[in-house]
Amino acid sequence: MYRYPFIALLSLLLMVGCNDRKSGPTDAELDRIALAQKIELVEAAGGLALVVAGETITSDEIIGSRAELNGKIIIPKEYFRPSALANDLEKFKSLARKQFDEIVLNRITNILLVQHAKRQAGENVDEALDRAAENELRKFVLSYGGNVVKADEELRKLGMDRESFKQSQKKTLLIQWYLQYELTDTRPVTYRELIDGYNAMKDEYFAREAKITFRLIDIQPARLTLPDPNQDRAKVAEDLAKRILERIRSGEDFANLAKQYSHGHRQTFGGLWQTVQPESLAAPYDVLAAQAEKIEPGRVAGPVVVEGHVFIMKLEDKQQAGYEPFEDADVQRLVERKVLLDRQNSAQERLKARLVEEARLGKADEFVDFCLQKIYLDARKTTNGN
Repeated sequence: MYRYPFIALLSLLLMVGCNDRKSGPTDAELDRIALAQKIELVEAAGGLALVVAGETITSDEIIGSRAELNGKIIIPKEYFRPSALANDLEKFKSLARKQFDEIVLNRITNILLVQHAKRQAGENVDEALDRAAENELRKFVLSYGGNVVKADEELRKLGMDRESFKQSQKKTLLIQWYLQYELTDTRPVTYRELIDGYNAMKDEYFAREAKITFRLIDIQPARLTLPDPNQDRAKVAEDLAKRILERIRSGEDFANLAKQYSHGHRQTFGGLWQTVQPESLAAPYDVLAAQAEKIEPGRVAGPVVVEGHVFIMKLEDKQQAGYEPFEDADVQRLVERKVLLDRQNSAQERLKARLVEEARLGKADEFVDFCLQKIYLDARKTTNGN
């Protein structure tokens, strides 16, 4: 479904204002929110319908309208049709009930949230919502290059027209506003909460991997040009490395010497390797990780003799594995935001649980049973060509 940029929500907040709630809702307040509504099962054309806070949900509407299920947008009568054809009625109900129950309960909780949000937002909310929804419609059309015909076509694919699109936008904006601001607990975050939050978050958010940056002169005996083919290549390579090392200690530039003497793949870059995790170095270069542990940035290690190579390494930078410190102001700001977000999410989940429970205490189960039977019979009727 088309989603809104944060600016739309911010604009709505500026138009309708925020209340002065200083802390999150208590359980008692959440109970009052949930139980302030009434859910009734009524007879309607085509069968049963639910009336939720004065809004009617018909069986045909819930079966044939787009709904979200497991993060996907589906049309229930199409989604459940294969199962209806493959099973008898009772088996089909048993298989489909949990998912269809979720669709109905989501619809009910959204209605309850919209109704309560309207009461909280005040008298000027309708005008503000109209402007915000109209703005979102313009953006939707612009997302198709301003082609109104193409935009209308895409809306039809979503089972909507311009008016129903705006109505959907208004409801979603209102719910977002309500959940984000009415249920936000703005009590100051305590030091203990920061410490606990940091400890809970540090492995995911603040872990620092070990990494090193270095330059390398990689002398490979097999690639040396020798005046006497009988010379010991390994001995010549090691002697060359010692002479180069002396020149480095005398102040010559490591990068220039690497360009002149290294046989490694980073020769043209003055021997500079890209930053790597020490444990990622494959043989024979893995010996460089141990050398990096022994020295500080700016220092040189070598000669390091391994099979087929003699290394001289200059450590440019290194970082030990560990965590960003709690004392870092940016770390504490991130932890504080996470604590506040968790408070808000907790309040939202508690409210949703109460709204779902209210729906279950009503006649939602009987309505779900009726809708599933209707899906089953309609699927069989279509197959039989009746």
